Amino acid sequence: MSQESKDLIADHLKQSLAALERATQDAAMLAAARKIADAVIAALRHGHKLLIVGNGGSAADAQHIAAEIVGRYKKDRPAYAAIALTTDTSALTAISNDFGYDKVFARQVEGLGTRGDVLLALSTSGRSPNILAALRTAHQRGLVTVGFTGSKGGALGTVCDHVLVAPSDDAAVIQQIHLAVCHGICEEIELAMMREAAKK
Repeated sequence: MSQESKDLIADHLKQSLAALERATQDAAMLAAARKIADAVIAALRHGHKLLIVGNGGSAADAQHIAAEIVGRYKKDRPAYAAIALTTDTSALTAISNDFGYDKVFARQVEGLGTRGDVLLALSTSGRSPNILAALRTAHQRGLVTVGFTGSKGGALGTVCDHVLVAPSDDAAVIQQIHLAVCHGICEEIELAMMREAAKK
């Protein structure tokens, strides 16, 4: 490797590590994560569900987190209700074709969301029209609205009950922080729900 060459993989890992270190020291972000965990736990406790949306890599993360909630994170326990609204290709294509891509998630929230559910919206930019439309629809229907974004995603906060801002403006790093925080929230949910079940 010449002196002019860079180890891009090592550089990315260093950038990710630095961002995760910033996240561990970000009191506002950690407080938001705890409030979000409490909101999801309260919804599940009362028989409600978690709906999750995102575009691109965040769509994959939506599916990932829904699987952790319905299946399991670390413990064997009852299934909890979570749906990624990024997976039904017939719904995605029909809604996009008939109503426009901006409505691809809002229409599903309208059909599947009920008062007391939680909508978790993952958006690194905080500006995706389809994400903002879903959050507005969720708010109108009485869902608890949660947004995950990055340091330039301020617009998302105006339509969310709770917003978590990852301390980065790099989309890939933001997604890594979002997934790490979501895993922590999954563990909070799992342990809280199992403690409650053990008391019954």
